[in-house]
Amino acid sequence: MMSVEPLGQHNAESPGEAPPMVFVVDDDQSLRDSLSRLLSSQGLQVQAFANAQAFLDAFSPPDVPSCLVLDVGLPGLDGLGLQRQLREMDAPVAILFLTGRGDVPTSVKALKAGALDFFTKPFQPADLLAGVKDAIERERVALRARRELAEMRRRHGSLTPREREVMVGVVEGLLNKQIAAKLGSSEVTVKEQRGQVMRKMMADSVADLVRMAITLGIAVPGK
Repeated sequence: MMSVEPLGQHNAESPGEAPPMVFVVDDDQSLRDSLSRLLSSQGLQVQAFANAQAFLDAFSPPDVPSCLVLDVGLPGLDGLGLQRQLREMDAPVAILFLTGRGDVPTSVKALKAGALDFFTKPFQPADLLAGVKDAIERERVALRARRELAEMRRRHGSLTPREREVMVGVVEGLLNKQIAAKLGSSEVTVKEQRGQVMRKMMADSVADLVRMAITLGIAVPGK
């Protein structure tokens, strides 16, 4: 087994945050059990399922970094089919595929569809753990970005309709008097609303506010 820092304790977002989650979907009970033990030994949360439908019935994107270790040759809905459904659901989960066939065309198809890696049974536990570690670190970054976007949307939602109009004017590079003329308001009022926008959005500068506007897709300078 790998001699590494337990993955569940690696780069936690906060001391009180739950460990990363690994979902395992494989119809081989002995493999599910061995993978559960292996991953749990690394400080990870593990949920194991015998088929794709059982996973879909129980799945809810966790608020911690996660990945899915998925067998290609599942009965019923196979691994590629589950990958396709998760993509259609826009479910944020990184996928590591397992196969007992060493099917290169299938592996290429899975990777092109967004899988991070592909392991042929029997695989080395150290190789799989390395793949899980990489997937979790990628998802850690992606989860942080999703949280930041959600917080940015919350801040934008706290603006009044007029403050949102002022924000658009600011990111378009308009002066206060130009925004006032455009909105039929006074320059003094716009100046006050502009200050409210900067405060509520927690923007340190106009450049910071422009970056937020572009991220939110609410305005593009020059348009």
